[in-house]
Amino acid sequence: MISHIYLGVADFERSFAFYSPLMAELGLQCKFSDPVKAWAGWVAPDAPRPLFLIGKPFDGAAAAPGNGQMVALLAPTRAAVERVHAIALAQGGQCEGAPGLRPQYHPDYYGAYFRDLDGNKICICCHQAA
Repeated sequence: MISHIYLGVADFERSFAFYSPLMAELGLQCKFSDPVKAWAGWVAPDAPRPLFLIGKPFDGAAAAPGNGQMVALLAPTRAAVERVHAIALAQGGQCEGAPGLRPQYHPDYYGAYFRDLDGNKICICCHQAA
């Protein structure tokens, strides 16, 4: 259903350093990184898509998070949700919701929320039972 997600960032090198350990913890590999064009993409090792991309906005304007937009990344376990959230906060991300069950979505929904260094809202979630 989804081909790729692209998040605009203000400082590519800083954002690449922020996202690289998060993607590694989720088991995603860097498909490419081009500091000259200021963009990079990660993907699951067994599939060509979807891609998670970061980079400078193509129109040259300043990067800005959208109101009401959020990207949710799937984690394989609840422990991975907790680790990714902790890594994000340790690198300067801002907490938007600590790891925990969100039964209002479904009984096994376990998620955590943070804002990246540019204010983009990210969710890390696991849908598996404990």
